[in-house]
Amino acid sequence: MAYLNFSELQGSPVAAPADVMAAAGLSALEWSVVALAQKDRLSSLKTPGRMSMAMGVIFGKQSANPQLADPRLEALRRMSVLAWHHGFAVPRHEIRQFHEAGFTADQYEMLLASVSQGRSALNQGNRIR
Repeated sequence: MAYLNFSELQGSPVAAPADVMAAAGLSALEWSVVALAQKDRLSSLKTPGRMSMAMGVIFGKQSANPQLADPRLEALRRMSVLAWHHGFAVPRHEIRQFHEAGFTADQYEMLLASVSQGRSALNQGNRIR
């Protein structure tokens, strides 16, 4: 039988809740980006062309490209949009950009698993109605 001495840890926390959440996966802000990306279209990933920008200036239409100011969160948004629309069929260069933004392979897998469950739940809800 194994014995663990917990008396050394008494009175001092091992890790703060924020540390545990960050180590375990994504922060609350990052999960909200994933949730919001569910409603984004694939066209939001493309850079608007010159003609589109000119028409926007003339007619006062806002850009259909809702890029986030934080490059890390934008990489997460891009990956989330692709996952919501294509599931696990994400282009390799997008995965590479996701990792270059500072996300780990575990976070990538967790994101895809979560979105996959969300897609399944939405599909089940559509069948019932």
